Amino acid sequence: MSAAVTVAVVSGHTQGLGAALAAELMTRGIAVLGLARGTAPQLAARFGPLLREHQANLADSAALAAWLATPALGEFLGASSQVLLINNAGTVEPVGALHEQDPLAVAQAVALNVAAPLMLAAAVAAAAHQADCRILHVSSGAARNAYTGWSVYGATKAALDHHARAVALDHPPPAHGAGVRICSLAPGVIDTAMQARIRATPESRFPQRDGALSSPEQCAAGVADYLLAPGFGRDAVDDLRASHRP
Repeated sequence: MSAAVTVAVVSGHTQGLGAALAAELMTRGIAVLGLARGTAPQLAARFGPLLREHQANLADSAALAAWLATPALGEFLGASSQVLLINNAGTVEPVGALHEQDPLAVAQAVALNVAAPLMLAAAVAAAAHQADCRILHVSSGAARNAYTGWSVYGATKAALDHHARAVALDHPPPAHGAGVRICSLAPGVIDTAMQARIRATPESRFPQRDGALSSPEQCAAGVADYLLAPGFGRDAVDDLRASHRP
């Protein structure tokens, strides 16, 4: 991939916002490496060689670490001058009060929602040390406000927010050129399968619901604009619905 100016790694690229993000980036001519348990045949048919895929259970930290120890990531990034990482993959489960949560489901949620994004961020930053490296964690309003039934989901998204704040202290955004920029961005409420599962949850387990939904494609365009803006990384934690932009 050394001939590409900009390349992107997108986790959870096979459905929902992840699929829309991958499509949006490739529409802009940006090569994408998608990481997910499955593949995206529709994206592959539409974009051809712009899409590469690696099938992986991102909740399996040992397997992810083993793959990151191979040359695969570095070979994809090549000598690209700009490298994007979108940590999109995640799960809302387990939903419910503390005594209703399965401990194994809690562990899997933490591995997928926290360990995988932090591992990928570290690996991409190391492999792209001579590039404009931009890391975007897909966060949530649940990271900043407590919601009934979402103690695990909210805590894992809050971990991404705090990670971004600390990384920003280690790597102040460069004025231009090579360096690490990071933001944990809440994209708003999106009409995806995850939102459908949320709305199918019994009201007794999750009574708070937001009625406003945006399409994955609308949200993806906004996220891509935000990620590629000159001032990306100025705010380590942000909300796409905010009136200001980087």
